Amino acid sequence: MNNKNYLTPDEIASYTVKTGIKKVTRPYITQFILGILAGAFIAFAAEGSNVSAYGLWAKPETYGLGKAIAGALFGTGLMMVLIAGADLFTGNTLIIMAVLEKKVKLKDMLINWSLVYLGNFVGSLLVAYMIVKSGQLHMGGNMLAGATIKIASYKVSLSFTNAFFLGIMCNWLVCIAVWLAYSAKDITGKILGVFFPIWLFITSGFEHSIANMYYISAGILAKSNPHYVHASHLSEEVLNSLNWKSFIFSNLVPVTLGNIVGGALFVGAAYWFIYVRKNSQTQKLSV
Repeated sequence: MNNKNYLTPDEIASYTVKTGIKKVTRPYITQFILGILAGAFIAFAAEGSNVSAYGLWAKPETYGLGKAIAGALFGTGLMMVLIAGADLFTGNTLIIMAVLEKKVKLKDMLINWSLVYLGNFVGSLLVAYMIVKSGQLHMGGNMLAGATIKIASYKVSLSFTNAFFLGIMCNWLVCIAVWLAYSAKDITGKILGVFFPIWLFITSGFEHSIANMYYISAGILAKSNPHYVHASHLSEEVLNSLNWKSFIFSNLVPVTLGNIVGGALFVGAAYWFIYVRKNSQTQKLSV
């Protein structure tokens, strides 16, 4: 009698294909609302990470420690997505496995990606707006606000190439976290499966399109408060470069493309080729 509480890699691959089918067959409004929830969950994780580490980021000698602490907290967002139930665009890049297996049409995957991505943006922006309006950024004599604006300014200053490759590495790890969570049959296993890859991605400073929907939106909204601007100690030129246009074209576009490559190609397509394709060919030969 087999009592193992985890799935093997080939079983995870099969489960991921079935999950992809389930995701695209939900009503469109359900896909959109699940996207809003996931965007909010990731935004809460992002703001909480900022609160935990903004003081440490102020000094070069404690900057790395601050990143590690922020990373330890950020995984809570993906835990809520996977366990409570929500749909995150970056994780949904794994639907490519069902497409490659011809169980899902490419059109249906792209519709799901679009609805979930839009929902993620709405959820992230909602939390960013509430955080700024709530006065939470007053923490530390507006130091948290200053750090929020600095983070956003840094992200929109990345070159297209840098943002693209940082996006690839990010979602490679995020989808591995999802993969490990899928392998676990209990809550503890899912939490541990998510924790370490996400901790690694945040500590490393990689770029996540949905998290950036909070990080950069919050920075742009915070910029409207002169006290927050003063706390950022950024030049007028740098502050002027932080806007909705630079958010979309300088960060969101290249990071999203990188996230798609990291998740769909380096995890989804790779594991489909290794585990699912092999099994499909074996079944055909046995018929």
